[in-house]
Amino acid sequence: VKLLTVAVNRLPHWHRPGLLCIGDAAHAMSPIGGVGINLAVQDAVAAANILAGPLSRHAVTVDDLRAVQERRWLPTRVTQGIQLFLQNRVIAPTLARTSAPKPPLALKLIDRFPVLQRLPARLIGMGIRPEHVRTREMSALPHAAE
Repeated sequence: VKLLTVAVNRLPHWHRPGLLCIGDAAHAMSPIGGVGINLAVQDAVAAANILAGPLSRHAVTVDDLRAVQERRWLPTRVTQGIQLFLQNRVIAPTLARTSAPKPPLALKLIDRFPVLQRLPARLIGMGIRPEHVRTREMSALPHAAE
């Protein structure tokens, strides 16, 4: 049996002239929560929003590429931090136990207060900074300003 090696890391610079790394190429995620694909798609949407204009003018600069990383850096760091916390404080201790585990305080609170039950799903499904496609066509719609 071969165990999966999990790395949670990120490139210090996601770009070079003519190159932009996003998703797993820029930041390796733990499989905890299955959020890696969410971040990759959000990286792609942010890149499209930021680079559409410069690409249409054939004038993408390193500053444009840097802007994508700056936009996505915080969500990546926070998500990886949550994953590492869950791995180190919940999953590893639970797997190391020889007796029946007790639910962590966070799960007890979520179970006790229904208003908190939406938070984990929202965090996993949408992340801390959801990205939305911005186009000229979308900007003309009445609900686009919402």
